[in-house]
Amino acid sequence: MINPLNKLSKAIGYQFNNESLLEQALTHRSAKSVHNERLEFLGDSILSFVIAEQLYIQFPKCKEGDLSRMRSTLVRGETLVELAQDFLISDYLTLGPGELKSGGHRRTSILEDAVEAIIGAIYLDSDINTIKTIILDWYESRLKALKPGQEQKDAKTQLQEWLQGRKQELPQYQVVSITGKDHKQTFCVSCCIEHLSQSTQGKGSSRRKAEQEAARAMLNQLTSS
Repeated sequence: MINPLNKLSKAIGYQFNNESLLEQALTHRSAKSVHNERLEFLGDSILSFVIAEQLYIQFPKCKEGDLSRMRSTLVRGETLVELAQDFLISDYLTLGPGELKSGGHRRTSILEDAVEAIIGAIYLDSDINTIKTIILDWYESRLKALKPGQEQKDAKTQLQEWLQGRKQELPQYQVVSITGKDHKQTFCVSCCIEHLSQSTQGKGSSRRKAEQEAARAMLNQLTSS
């Protein structure tokens, strides 16, 4: 019988010794079994370290601010979702009935978490050098395309500079709601520019991420109008 996870292992470039780690990495907490939250926590830290080290080596003349912005670009949710889509991770997720009905296999937060969990799982199944090689392989084209400067600035910074350049008031951010349990909360934050009577909202697993999403939505709204 063909193992359905073999195709995923080939896509991510790693064959597990202990395949139960990969199964756990693909299991959402809604499935009420051994799920991927702890692996996600581990993978998030490993990804940040590997990317930070590579940027430090790749851009020896860059200041801390540029390095931080480039790292943020590479480890942010949108990039992780792109990786998940490249690997077709949604085809392998184990979800609870509620998430299945609501299209959880397409939910960006679930895809992001799965990628980070897979990183944690590979590390536990091998060592830091192995997962470092794999992550850098995943990110090879993105690392080559990186250029320090304006395009790496986060959405809040870009929005602030856009408004300051036009001598307009800065936006106000406010938490609209916080849902979920303490260990897995979803923040909804509004971004409001009073004198323009414009407001947007963003969601994320932290207030910072939600603010970035709200700022990105506002920037898109302002620059497209």
